[in-house]
Amino acid sequence: MTTLADLDPIARLVHATTTPELVVVPPMTFLAVDGHGDPNTSPAYAAAVQALFTVSYAAKFAIRKAGGENVKVAPLEGLWWAENLVSFDAGDKADWDWTMMIRQPDVVTTELVDRLVEEVATRKALPSARALRLETFEEGPAAQVLHVGPYATEGPTIARLHAFIRDQGFDFDGHVHKHHEIYLGDPRRSAPERLRTIVRQPYAEV
Repeated sequence: MTTLADLDPIARLVHATTTPELVVVPPMTFLAVDGHGDPNTSPAYAAAVQALFTVSYAAKFAIRKAGGENVKVAPLEGLWWAENLVSFDAGDKADWDWTMMIRQPDVVTTELVDRLVEEVATRKALPSARALRLETFEEGPAAQVLHVGPYATEGPTIARLHAFIRDQGFDFDGHVHKHHEIYLGDPRRSAPERLRTIVRQPYAEV
């Protein structure tokens, strides 16, 4: 049986519990895309997520075809903020900015992504794929907690995480240290009350 102690540091980051904890997030490579607006109603958001998964699966199959490992596509992640943080805290999603991301294996290169993006954009008629980029993202010190339930009920979990950070003597700026969510469940297949989301908040070290 695999325990948390057996997992590598990156794998452990997606095994959060409902008890807040401090973590240090190392640099990782992501396929990412930026956008603005309500994720529940924005066609651009839906197209961005579709493009991320389509290119990520294309990369998985390209790696395997080249004789590499049969890698697993990582979960969807999102960075969320707003120019006016009061709007963000109030849940005015029309004003939200977002960066949606999927972590990529180390063997995925910019050249491979460029080729796959063009193939997806043309052969699968997904022009939104051309907005994707491959980047290294280093989050550093953060706190995280597992939220179980609908996305709409995250508020108390987020408040508890923020209180935990401040209890440790740290603080954060929502424009710089962006609210981060990792979606372990698929809302199309799971009942809302069974959705599992890691809520992560980076912070400034004193």
